[in-house]
Amino acid sequence: MPKKASLEAVKLPDRTTLYTIDSSPLFYQPFDGPPIPHLKLIHAFPDVVPKIQIDRGAIRFVLSGAALMAPGLTSAGGRLPDKENALEAGDIVAVTAEGKEEVCLVGPLKMGTEEMKEKGKGVVMDAGHYLGDGLWKLNLD
Repeated sequence: MPKKASLEAVKLPDRTTLYTIDSSPLFYQPFDGPPIPHLKLIHAFPDVVPKIQIDRGAIRFVLSGAALMAPGLTSAGGRLPDKENALEAGDIVAVTAEGKEEVCLVGPLKMGTEEMKEKGKGVVMDAGHYLGDGLWKLNLD
């Protein structure tokens, strides 16, 4: 962090706070949740949170703001961590897409990865920050 950089907290209309340094977004914090890294921060530092992968069929739904569903992660193109590295409900994760390099979604899990593998259905994430959403397009200059 530069010596003269200033950390700012920007209050957004949807009761979310966006934390920035010199107009660069770092984290956003929903009213009742933990701080979550902004996608631009994750693109700069890809290993800041664990990753899971969706299959090709789920990409268009995720990028239109739909809830992330378990079948997109448990199908052949999806990828979840093994049992030793299992993620729990509430963990913040970055979501990549099959055949793509950049993270397309970040947010808290609603169910753990072992439960996803067992059930194979249900909502996995319903309140994430995705490429092209209002938070991504927000002009901070």
